[in-house]
Amino acid sequence: MSSSHATDEAFWERIRDAYPRQQPLLNLNNAAVSPPPLVVEQAMIDAYRLINHNPDVNMWSKLDAALPAIKQQLAQLADCSPEEIALNRNTSEGLSTAIFGIPLTANDQVLISAWDYPSACAAWQQRQQREGIEVACVDFDLTASDEDIFKAYEAGITPKTRVIQITHMCHWNGRVLPVKRICELARSKGIITIVDGAQTFAQMPVSFRDLDCDYFVTSLHKWLGAPVGNGMLIVRESRIDSTWPLLAPFDPPPLRIDKFDHWNLGTYNSAVQAGIAPAIHFHREIGTGNIHARLRELTRYWLDQVRDLPGFRLYTPIDTDDLGAVSLFSMDRLDARKIEQELRQTHRVHVKFRQARHVAGLRVSPHIYMLKSDLDLFVDALRRVIRHG
Repeated sequence: MSSSHATDEAFWERIRDAYPRQQPLLNLNNAAVSPPPLVVEQAMIDAYRLINHNPDVNMWSKLDAALPAIKQQLAQLADCSPEEIALNRNTSEGLSTAIFGIPLTANDQVLISAWDYPSACAAWQQRQQREGIEVACVDFDLTASDEDIFKAYEAGITPKTRVIQITHMCHWNGRVLPVKRICELARSKGIITIVDGAQTFAQMPVSFRDLDCDYFVTSLHKWLGAPVGNGMLIVRESRIDSTWPLLAPFDPPPLRIDKFDHWNLGTYNSAVQAGIAPAIHFHREIGTGNIHARLRELTRYWLDQVRDLPGFRLYTPIDTDDLGAVSLFSMDRLDARKIEQELRQTHRVHVKFRQARHVAGLRVSPHIYMLKSDLDLFVDALRRVIRHG
C-alpha cells in the first residue's frame, strides 16, 4: 500500500464499511476509546457465546490457549520479545503495575510531569505519602520545542533520581515528546524509565527496542481497535524479576512475565482477549505507517479550514511528522464547555473538553473509519456554534 492512500477517499470508504456505524453522534473522541472493526466485534461475541456453553473448560482450556500466539503477534508490532509482554485491562492498570512494582526506598526521587495522566500522578503521590519517596515534577510548555522539553527533564534529574515517567503522546493535545532521547539520557545515568504509550501504540510506528525504555504501557482499545478492556504492559527482560506484581499471582514462583498477566485477577472475561488477534490482523492489512499518515492527513485537513478563524487558538504543533489524530483548540472569549455542549446537543458532534493547568480547550481525535466529509460536517457545525456564540 502506498502513502498516496492517505488522501484516497475511496480506499477509506471501504475501511469505513468495516466498522460499526457511529450513531447518533459523530465520534471525534477516539483518543478516549474507539470502536473496534466489525470482525473484532463478532470475534468477541462468538467467544462469549462459546464461554457460555462450558465456561470452566472453554475459558481456560480453549480461549486462553490462544494467548501465547497473541503475544507473538503483539511482539512483532511493538518490536519486543513475547516473553516481555503481559496482557491486562488498560494503560492505567499497566502504569500502576510499574509504579507500585518498582522497588524504591525513602528519599528516592521519581521524576514526572504535570502533563502525565492524572491517575499515574496520583499513584506516585500515594507512594510518596506511604513510603517517603520524593516525587518531583518537570515543568515545560506543551508547545515548546523538543530541545526545551528535553532540557527540562535533564534539569530535573538529581543524584537521587531513580525513575523517570514519560508520556509518549500527551492525551491532552496530541504532543509527542522526545522520549527516545530522554530514555537515552536516563539509561546513561542508571535511571529506570516508564513510557506511557496509550496514545502512540498502533497510531504510529513504535519500537520498544528503539525507545530503549524499561516499561512501556498502552491500551489496545484505542488505535489498535481491540475490544474495550484490553491493555499491554511490556517489561524489559532484566526488570521482570525485580518488579513486584500489582496482584499476588495464583501460582507460586518462579514466574516470569506471567506474574503481571490479567489472569491473576481470578475469573475474568476471556472473550475480551479473543478480539485482539483479529484487531491485529485488520491493522496489519492497512499498515501502521499508512494509518499514521491518514490520521495526520485528517487532522491537518480540518485544521486548515478553521485555523484562520478570529480567536482560534491551537495548542498542538502540526508542522511535524509526529502529528497524529489528537489535537486541542480553543476560541478566544468563548467558553469551550459551552461549545462542546452545543456541538453535541444541537449538531450531534462529540468532541471532548480537556483542561490541564493553564491549558483548556476542545480535543478532537478522528479515526481511520472517518472520512473528510465527516470532518466537513464538524467544521460546518463549529462555524455555526461560533457564529451564534
